[in-house]
Amino acid sequence: MMKTIVRNIVIALSGIMTMALAAGCGLKEPDFDACGQINAVEVTVSAESAGRIVSLALGEGDRLEAGEYVGQIDSVQVWLQKQELVRRKESAEAKLVDVECQTRAQYARMENLRAELDRARELLSKDAGTGKQVDDLESEIAVLDGQIAAAEQNYRQTNESVRCEMNTLDVQISQTEDKLRKCRITAPVSGTVLEKYAEEGETVTSGRQLFKLADMDNVYVRAYFTSSQLSGLGLGDHVRVMPDDGTEEPRTYEGTVTWISEEAEFTPKNIQTRDERADLVYAVKIAVRNDGRLRLGMYAYVFL
Repeated sequence: MMKTIVRNIVIALSGIMTMALAAGCGLKEPDFDACGQINAVEVTVSAESAGRIVSLALGEGDRLEAGEYVGQIDSVQVWLQKQELVRRKESAEAKLVDVECQTRAQYARMENLRAELDRARELLSKDAGTGKQVDDLESEIAVLDGQIAAAEQNYRQTNESVRCEMNTLDVQISQTEDKLRKCRITAPVSGTVLEKYAEEGETVTSGRQLFKLADMDNVYVRAYFTSSQLSGLGLGDHVRVMPDDGTEEPRTYEGTVTWISEEAEFTPKNIQTRDERADLVYAVKIAVRNDGRLRLGMYAYVFL
């Protein structure tokens, strides 16, 4: 019995001391409408190529701009593959046939034969020539015309085959160029480095996480409101956000409602009574412009 009385006295004294300390420090929980944590859009950057990390010049807390080059994965073998393909394309291009140049002599002979045919016909009309001369020239012209047509067709087919080979090599060169780009490590978005998962000299595989970024300039509070509170709240509305930073007079920020969940969250799942339905809450995202004082995970109060 005595032990119970002593324990109750100790508990009572502890409560009184806690209240006294809170009053002395001026700590008072604000009369808020909702409470949530400060979050930011995070992006985890992974390796797009396998190999040894040649450089990775960043550290946790560094500010990066979108597209900024921060590191390199070994790309020597890929570069050599590209050079080989480029040389193969040059070799294939040398096989292209200049059709006009190749048939120029045959066309010149064709002109001479036609000129001779015209003279032979003129002599025949004056009874100074023979019909055999005309027939022989016409036959020779027909044979040469067929030879020219066959040669041009063969040259065109050869060129078409070479161009197909060059197009295939162009595709392969583009593939190696894409691989070379993926060996470069860049920041996909602007943000602050939260965590670094790899170091220079490490050998990584494709998909291995390298570092995590977060847009710390634009953070948001994920808070929960009842259906009655949402009756006067819509997208684009402005609310006040006060972070719980431990100071006596926290700074208040202006927030903008950017998203409201369409589904309520509740426990238990099967709601039957009116009182239970009133306990349903909806998730709301409130965007806040960060002046550098807001930290991820910090609690914040929301005032409508």
